[in-house]
Amino acid sequence: MSPAGAAMAPKSRRMLITICAMTATVMQALDTTIANVALPYMQGSLSASLDQINWVLTSYIVAAAIMTAPIGWLADRFGRKKLFIICVAGFTTASLLCALAQNIEQMVLFRLLQGMAGAALVPLSQSVLLDSYSVQERAKAMAIWGMGVMLGPIMGPTLGAWLTDNYSWHWVFLINLPIGALTVVGMMAFMEETKKQEHLIFDWFGFIALAIGIGSLQLMLDRGEQVGWYGATEIWAETIVSAAGFYYFFAHSLTTPQPFVNFGMFRDRNFVSGCVFMLVIGVVLFGTMALVTPFMQNLLGYPIQTAGFLLGSRGVGTLMTMMAAPRLMRLIEPRYLILGGLVITAATLYEMTGWSLDVQQSVIVITNIVQGVGLGLLFVPVTSVAFSTLAGNLRNGATSMTTLLRNIGSSIGISMMIANLTSKATLMHETIGDGITPFNNALQMQDVASVLNLATESGKATLDGIITQQAALIAYLNDFKLLMVLTILTMPLVMLIGTTKTVPSAATRDDVVHAMD
Repeated sequence: MSPAGAAMAPKSRRMLITICAMTATVMQALDTTIANVALPYMQGSLSASLDQINWVLTSYIVAAAIMTAPIGWLADRFGRKKLFIICVAGFTTASLLCALAQNIEQMVLFRLLQGMAGAALVPLSQSVLLDSYSVQERAKAMAIWGMGVMLGPIMGPTLGAWLTDNYSWHWVFLINLPIGALTVVGMMAFMEETKKQEHLIFDWFGFIALAIGIGSLQLMLDRGEQVGWYGATEIWAETIVSAAGFYYFFAHSLTTPQPFVNFGMFRDRNFVSGCVFMLVIGVVLFGTMALVTPFMQNLLGYPIQTAGFLLGSRGVGTLMTMMAAPRLMRLIEPRYLILGGLVITAATLYEMTGWSLDVQQSVIVITNIVQGVGLGLLFVPVTSVAFSTLAGNLRNGATSMTTLLRNIGSSIGISMMIANLTSKATLMHETIGDGITPFNNALQMQDVASVLNLATESGKATLDGIITQQAALIAYLNDFKLLMVLTILTMPLVMLIGTTKTVPSAATRDDVVHAMD
């Protein structure tokens, strides 16, 4: 639907289109994290090894990453409505197949199909909302869309834990069936088809090269921690193959008359800025999530549902900010809101560097809520700025690109944080252990010596447990500091964003053209 046409459409119809787009977004966003907590239950039910069960996550991530790139071309060539309906139906069907899987081979195959179909849901829903609202209302549209994108991954572990504990792991997939079915019906009834560009020719060489580059990169990031990073031949091979794939993609795309990716979008200064910040959001959001949940479970001893609810408090702050962001953007330039979001996020990460094993739940909740405010204040202006001056005919490809970069950022953030956590925990364990000798004054105190008697096996085991716990705590705090520094280093990039006080001519001109169609 064209922007002008959408603006003149009845509000009830636009609301129904928005609901359909958002249910698709929430389904995909939830599935990025909801299955994680069910893996131990799947492992036993499917008689799989630890390495095999990890492919349930890896297959989904890699398939989604590869298939995100061509979404823009497919939507332009075959029509956005048709593609959207096929992908939602495919995602729903694949979810049913995952729930019915009888062995690990079937589960990995069905998760692969689910990732391929789900790759389109987030970028297409963003395109639909951008075209369904007028230029002046796009901040509100991006706030609505952002709620699904940001809250889905945060609430996924909590919902997954509740379904698994109260029912079975099958329900983390079955929950998609009614949502997916209603979404397909709603799209068929209320969504309008876009104009098909039948003259477009698919660039197979560019797609295959990019798919190899992205797929190998995702495999490297997801498998690195499991196999010991560059101590394993697999990671070296994936790195070389990824580099070769990206090299041939760029070399081919920059010299062919009809490249697979329309590089014209990268001539827009605000869009490039938005891509940079999307990458940062992926790193910070998912990097923090990858740390806070195991911190609460492994060090503080909280059960998964308690940890999930505490982490979910971040969603409260995000939700409040996203509801207020459209009004704030009328009063304050988006680039200043982005800077404010970065400052708040960095401040909460600084607060987290002072956490201890005695940190109170109230402190965790308050920190998470404020951090959610910062991320929400960052996300809505970034998504609005990225498309504020971009021509409408580039939106389908552009939404795919921002989604791809956010997903890559999340993989980088998780891998970087977990790798640093593991290495620092080992280093700190060795450092603390060097001070444990029979001549240590602390160990000679009567009360301590009665519990930590190095002459007994139980005393040695107890002491080793304490050292391991303290080493892990230091490693977590070091990771929080690393994320804080990364956030601070991103702040000067706000200067890359052009002014957005007025509606740019490129966007306005494009909407006028749509109105005349």
